[in-house]
Amino acid sequence: MKHRRHLLLAATVLSAMAVGPACGADLPVKAPFAPIPVLTWTGFYAGVNIGGGWADVGDTGGSNDLTGILGGGQLGYNWQAGNVVFGLEGDFQGTGQTRSDTVSGFSVDQKLPWFATLRGRLGYAAGPWMLYATGGAAWVDYKMEVSALGTTVSDDTAKSAWTVGGGVEWMFVPSWSAKIEYLYLDTDDTSVTLFGTTFDGRAKNNIVRAGLNFHF
Repeated sequence: MKHRRHLLLAATVLSAMAVGPACGADLPVKAPFAPIPVLTWTGFYAGVNIGGGWADVGDTGGSNDLTGILGGGQLGYNWQAGNVVFGLEGDFQGTGQTRSDTVSGFSVDQKLPWFATLRGRLGYAAGPWMLYATGGAAWVDYKMEVSALGTTVSDDTAKSAWTVGGGVEWMFVPSWSAKIEYLYLDTDDTSVTLFGTTFDGRAKNNIVRAGLNFHF
């Protein structure tokens, strides 16, 4: 009798052990937590910007302050290695920087209708923030026009220039960043002569702008 009881008890235990895993297999399994995306600056980006500029245009005989708003777009690529970010960026800007003066009977008009830059960037990234320096080549349409007695002469050619600056950029959500940037841009000399009087200028432009980028 005791042997039968022991056999019955053993069979009951083995049945419970066999049924337990089978029932457990029918229970819903919770999915693992989605991985937190790793923040990186590496990749292409494109964006828009808006700001203002003030330029010292040298000794034109009139005002040497050329101010106005500006805006445009930029396209670039970043490559991050640790905390260091290397980049290349190009941009095109339209500006409203203009000035008109009357000097000794001559009307002197100066404008910066547009400029473009191609720059390298070197940054230090700390989490979503990046501090960077930038510099490279630029092309500027610095227009000077002098009029008197119904006659007008002008120089309206795109000039090569150089630029240097820096900024700070914040990736506030994945794929989107905002930046504040300063650029200094210096053109070649411009000369316009009318009735034997020569007016010289050279745009030394200071630019402050805010931008928004989308990272692909």
